[in-house]
Amino acid sequence: MSTIPSVSTETFDAEVLASDDTTLVEFWAEWCGPCRAVTPVLEQLAQEQHPGFRIVKINSDDNPEVAERYRVLSIPTMKVFKGGEVVKTLVGAKPSAAIKAELAPYLG
Repeated sequence: MSTIPSVSTETFDAEVLASDDTTLVEFWAEWCGPCRAVTPVLEQLAQEQHPGFRIVKINSDDNPEVAERYRVLSIPTMKVFKGGEVVKTLVGAKPSAAIKAELAPYLG
């Protein structure tokens, strides 16, 4: 079970788009093996407590409206939101070092 908080269609705008923090949203599903591979990397990043950066998850199967809005065609997809806009997209499972390198500009 992940320690990363979940958002839903109902809470997405308030929790992500209206947030003052830079927010990474992982689009995932329970059946997705690559999503399970990414979870420990994201949990480690969340535990490192980068000020002004937070991570949330959204289940694409349970919240298809949000996945469609952001054109998520495969999972895991990770989108970084800043000021209500997508500023970075990562698609697929990647090694920890690759994910951290892609996110470095947002980690402060």
